[in-house]
Amino acid sequence: MYSKILSTGSYLPEKILTNNDLAELVDTSDEWIRKRSGINQRHIIAENETNSDLAAKAAENALKSANLSPEEIDLIIVATFTGDKLLPSTATIVQKKINAVNAAAFDLNAACTGFIYALTVGDQFIKSGFYKNVLVIGSEALTRFTNWKDRGTCILFGDGAGAVVLTRDANADSGIQHSCLNADGSKPTEWLEIPAGGSSKQPSHRSVIENEHYMRMNGKEIYKFASKIIVESINEILMKSDFCIGDIDYIIPHQANIRIIESAADKLCIPMERFIVNIDQCANTSAASVPIALDQAVRSGKLKKNDKIILVAFGGGLTWGSTLIVI
Repeated sequence: MYSKILSTGSYLPEKILTNNDLAELVDTSDEWIRKRSGINQRHIIAENETNSDLAAKAAENALKSANLSPEEIDLIIVATFTGDKLLPSTATIVQKKINAVNAAAFDLNAACTGFIYALTVGDQFIKSGFYKNVLVIGSEALTRFTNWKDRGTCILFGDGAGAVVLTRDANADSGIQHSCLNADGSKPTEWLEIPAGGSSKQPSHRSVIENEHYMRMNGKEIYKFASKIIVESINEILMKSDFCIGDIDYIIPHQANIRIIESAADKLCIPMERFIVNIDQCANTSAASVPIALDQAVRSGKLKKNDKIILVAFGGGLTWGSTLIVI
């Protein structure tokens, strides 16, 4: 048994925050942000929206494109670290919202690499014969965990969700071909973390006053790590396949920083045109960034049948991974 992506879907909140809007909140400018990140704007979750709302809307769009009813879904995996609550899982809330009454459901947290991890898990459930239809969602409400006084992080993040429906397929020459998952927990957690709110540092008056419930990042170290690991991950997935870089039609990377993607293109000796990029419009949406870009590429007609695609991401943990797909 093999698995293929039957359909894609995504959802972006209506509210948009531009670089010029941010310049009214912190000491920054549109030029400064664009030069250092490639970001022009980001979508911001509405006050009455939740992460599960974003995930459910992306899921409904994917199900509509797949011509499947929610009842036909066997499993829902939501990749996120900004869930509605610590308990219950966001996936079970999504299950209720889309009425997928027959589906098992759980969350998966691998930070920005979450969708690659979740896609690989869903792929294995199908290849083992355990399930037929798996809904994989990457969804984040990052701006709920953003310190709007921290210029180093608040310029980078946005909200959104992307989803795919995986289904059983008998054709070995299409669908998900290979995946590589990696992690290195020895790196300092302070490179990218939310310090408080878990069992190691419970919420307190002090943790709130010191802004420890917001994301913190060592941008310099993460940039160095990502610039190196994105190329290594792409080369690793190619080594597991029968393809070389010249065979790959498109690479869909995690949308963290345009300079990281440009560096990867240079090291791989391929043009930027072979990378699918939406960071200018969506910013960094963590686990949602790869599936949102994938859905946009599908719906724009950019991806064609038999195209060979690499999905690649990196994130906190530290984690990284890649997946090779034939459309």
